[in-house]
Amino acid sequence: MTVELLLSRLRAAGFEAESVRAAPGGVVALAGLARLRDGSQVFAKTLRTPASDLFEVEAAGLRALREAGGVTTPEVLAVTPDLLVLEPLPPRRDDDERFWEELGLAVAGLHTATAGERFGWHRDGWLGRLRQDNTWDADGHAWFAERRILRWLPEPLVEAALSREERRALERLCAALPDLLPPAPPVLTHGDLWRENIMATPAGGPALIDPAVSYSWAEADLSMLWCSPRPPAARRFFEVYAATAPLPDGWQERMRLYRLRELLSSIAHDDDARACAEAVRETVQLYL
Repeated sequence: MTVELLLSRLRAAGFEAESVRAAPGGVVALAGLARLRDGSQVFAKTLRTPASDLFEVEAAGLRALREAGGVTTPEVLAVTPDLLVLEPLPPRRDDDERFWEELGLAVAGLHTATAGERFGWHRDGWLGRLRQDNTWDADGHAWFAERRILRWLPEPLVEAALSREERRALERLCAALPDLLPPAPPVLTHGDLWRENIMATPAGGPALIDPAVSYSWAEADLSMLWCSPRPPAARRFFEVYAATAPLPDGWQERMRLYRLRELLSSIAHDDDARACAEAVRETVQLYL
């Protein structure tokens, strides 16, 4: 896929795009910063084959985070089956503790303002290029087990990476979740809250992109950032969050358990599958 495809689809959607600079990373879509004839810029994504509602779901997630949770997200300028056009955002400053403090306040505000009665979402979504099952359920432990962990076991690459006994161990771990995770209300979550999905506003404040929203546990949202590499200044995120929206004791120790969902998804996407499979084994052994 080349930037020419993104350029042509922008033009077909009515944007007078003159050039596109491809964005690094990204395994699902071709993305880039486009310069328009009037000198302004937009951020755009496209798919080689428009065969899903991926961009529609992403746009809906951005709106939900902004409207229901008060989180800053880029403005959606256009969305079609093969194109998503967003307001461009600058990168964050990793060494700015104030930035991470503001993000901690924003995510705490999102979680505390959106408590619901059921886990899930009104439609299924996407995590990477694979479907995210958001079927509603009032039982958080059953929902997290079925929709966030066991959901990945039938994926071909997961079946290849984990033995039958290892998959059965995951099933036993899921059955024990009520004893391992404290009950908590469902809240609106970003769903893919790791450092690469954190941007900045032109004024320097935090903004979030690429959501995989659902009503889930707040701790599950935090686990993405906690368990992925992050700059030292990000410690202020967790300090401010915990002071604003206190968590049950032992939350740090539970982060690895929530991370199973991301590890299994990474295996299914063939993203460092060997290391992720070993991390799954270590986590299961730790908790069982």
